[in-house]
Amino acid sequence: MSNDGRVRWGILATGGIAAAFTADLVDLPDAEVVAVASRTEDSANAFAERFGIPRAYGDWRALAEDTDVDVVYVATPHSAHRTAAGMCLEAGRNVLCEKPFTLNVREAEELVALARERGRFLMEAMWTYCNPVVRRLAAMVRDGAIGEVRTVHADFGILGPVAPSHRLRDPGQGGGALLDLGVYPVSFAHLLLGEPSDVTAKAVLSKEGVDLQTGALLSWESGALASVHCSIVGGTATTASVTGSEGRIDIPDGFFFADRFVLHRVGREPETFAADPADGPRNSLRHEAREVMRALRAGETESPLVPLDGTLAVMRTLDAIRDRIGVRYPGEDDRRGDALLTTPA
Repeated sequence: MSNDGRVRWGILATGGIAAAFTADLVDLPDAEVVAVASRTEDSANAFAERFGIPRAYGDWRALAEDTDVDVVYVATPHSAHRTAAGMCLEAGRNVLCEKPFTLNVREAEELVALARERGRFLMEAMWTYCNPVVRRLAAMVRDGAIGEVRTVHADFGILGPVAPSHRLRDPGQGGGALLDLGVYPVSFAHLLLGEPSDVTAKAVLSKEGVDLQTGALLSWESGALASVHCSIVGGTATTASVTGSEGRIDIPDGFFFADRFVLHRVGREPETFAADPADGPRNSLRHEAREVMRALRAGETESPLVPLDGTLAVMRTLDAIRDRIGVRYPGEDDRRGDALLTTPA
């Protein structure tokens, strides 16, 4: 860390999510963005000029080997996460890696093993888990506010159309609705119920072989069920709900960056729980950045809010869904993961 105690960040990639994260990061007084890397010097230089970053690199390795960087935010497309995050961990950097964490659970296991071997901090940038409103919702569910959880629902779809040339339609870049959008509904179900014991799924596939929309039913030995849906051909309400034996909680829109939820209990008036205005705009990425910096200062190598074992469990579920719908990406072998849950009938 810098002499004044600020955590020094490096930004790997210069796309839209990198820009959004960096814009929030530069507003945090205890954060300092000291370097950025892209595949080209022009892109890195333009990004550095935009945000006042002192060092710009035209290759990823130079950033990974910059010893003035405390933590690297990996914002590449997810097809490159294994390479980019692995390079940083091997060079001794701590890493915050965008979601979905990797293409498959095998790659995720490799990154987690590498981080644990090197004693480096690693976290998936699942901003939903760090959102104060979602954290409050999860705590209320754990504390029994709605009794035993029976069902979870969550959906995330965008209107489209998505051009065949777009990365979302490109198998080589891990395209499709599931990994880009479905990771949010799946992660929301995991947050409330843990890893499912069984998965069934159906999808509509594109001519390129990626999923245009996918619906999955997750089940647990407790009897709980979760229905999750994602789409790149239809804009959904992006709502979520969790129903228990004694009530229900609804997130009316944008569940993955919730600013409020409504608690319904039998015999009582609905209660709305809203975000604290001091937490900033609902689309802020600062909460995950603050959690990373808190963990680094505490000497932790993973976050209790976004634990690595939980990230691996989500990746196993995503692999299982892809197994059910028949989506595989170029270069994947039969070792995507040993735990694809129940074999489809």
